Amino acid sequence: MNDMTKVPQGHDAATGDSITARLAAQYVEPEPGSRHLQRFDELRTVLRNEGTRQGGASESPTEKQDPTLASIFFLHGEAHKRRRGAIIGLFTPKAIATRHMPNINQAADELIAAFRRKGRTRLDDMSFMLTSTVVAEIIGLSERPLRPMMRRIERANGTPDVWRGGIRKLLAPLKSRFFGLSFFIRDVKPAIAARRRQRQDDLISKLLDEGRSDLEIFVECTTFGLAGMGTTREFIVVAALHLFECDALRRQFLDGDDNEKMEVLKEILRLEPQASMIYRSASEAIEDVGGESIRAGERVSLGIRAANLDEAIVGPEPEKIDPDRARKMKNNGAWMSFGDGAHFCPGWQVALTETRVLLDRLFRVPGLRLTRYPDMEWTPPMLQSYQFVNAVIECDRA
Repeated sequence: MNDMTKVPQGHDAATGDSITARLAAQYVEPEPGSRHLQRFDELRTVLRNEGTRQGGASESPTEKQDPTLASIFFLHGEAHKRRRGAIIGLFTPKAIATRHMPNINQAADELIAAFRRKGRTRLDDMSFMLTSTVVAEIIGLSERPLRPMMRRIERANGTPDVWRGGIRKLLAPLKSRFFGLSFFIRDVKPAIAARRRQRQDDLISKLLDEGRSDLEIFVECTTFGLAGMGTTREFIVVAALHLFECDALRRQFLDGDDNEKMEVLKEILRLEPQASMIYRSASEAIEDVGGESIRAGERVSLGIRAANLDEAIVGPEPEKIDPDRARKMKNNGAWMSFGDGAHFCPGWQVALTETRVLLDRLFRVPGLRLTRYPDMEWTPPMLQSYQFVNAVIECDRA
């Protein structure tokens, strides 16, 4: 890699190496009236307890009241185990190596080739296209043009309009239903029809084998589409920003083998988790959570970002990036970035693999430079996540 244009960094000494910490300090807060937990061992106890129920923030619609419309993310107990068991094979290391890697490599190669021809692109758009391609293949949404389909999934969510307030909040449910119906009719229905004719190795086919209705399949397509696209898209950008800003970290990433690259990415994710806060309700009393008890029916807000900085677990200087941290602490390096317990993120290895493949190619492009530092936004209330837009990169044209 040749010239690396220096741009204003997204962090300062007060927040350590994290790019998003300053914004998180301003916006991350627990749900009003909930018990706020921030220590690593407290979160692990709650997340591994079978008596807890997953839920969104109070203003986040989850449709979890109707089991027919509940995504796997909001099921629990045997219903969750059955649904997860039916689809977990899509996310195993073997599936990644044999099923997803050809698609990831091809998509990354095409994006890099297009970038080199033009000499300029938006990094956030590049990451959007990669993650959209991969998630569409995993779900089985291959019958419609990719970009407009994934935008319909995003708009069907409707959450940003909810937290912006005013008329947007009032209109959010109508907009969400409109785009949801459009996604169902234009994208999901054709994919279901194609899988009814011939099964594939994808989510829709697995759900059809389970006897799921079109409506149930639609709910899962929306949920997995958002989870697989949005979180990974943002992490690719923030990981790239770290590699742009730190020469030593970039060299360590590029010189390392695949496992060493993964350790770099997991350590970045520890400081920049996509979910800053997740929520649980206790269906029964939970004893000895940080020396106290959680009452049956009590709501808890779990601080993922804070738990990832718990020095008792992650070691000294938790606000600093140390790719060798997990090895030193004898941990797999996931910390709380992907949750824990029964709802531990099933697609975490796919997300990191996408990121590794794209960034490894990107940072070998001649003349790569970041010419516009992205705008950083915050998207509460549910996951309380960061979002980057308008990250412009340039390179020597091929």
